[in-house]
Amino acid sequence: MGLIIRILISAVAVYVASLFVPGVTVTGGVGTYLIVAIVLGLLNAFIKPILTILTIPITIITLGLFLLVINVLMVYLAASLVSGFAVSGFFAALFFSIIVSLVTALIDAIV
Repeated sequence: MGLIIRILISAVAVYVASLFVPGVTVTGGVGTYLIVAIVLGLLNAFIKPILTILTIPITIITLGLFLLVINVLMVYLAASLVSGFAVSGFFAALFFSIIVSLVTALIDAIV
C-alpha cells in the first residue's frame, strides 16, 4: 500500500511541476502522469546510483553541483521512454526535477 501512495504522490508532483515549468508537456491524462512517476522512480532507483558512483570525481570537483546534471539526465531519459512526456531544454528539465523533489517532500511531510 505504501508503494501505491508514493507513486500517487509522485504523479501529483509531476502534475504540479508540469503546470509551473513552461518547457515540460505531459499529454494523455492521468495515466501518463502515473507512468512518468513510475519511470522516474525506477530510473532514480536503478540508473541514478550507478551514474552517481561513476561521476564521483566530477561531483567532488563541482562540490556536488554535478548531481543536478544527473537529475536532468534522469528527466531526459524519462522523456525519451514515455511517449506523452516531453521536455524542451536543460533548464526546463532542471526546474522540473527541482519542483518534483520539493512537491514530493512537501506531500510526504503532510502524509
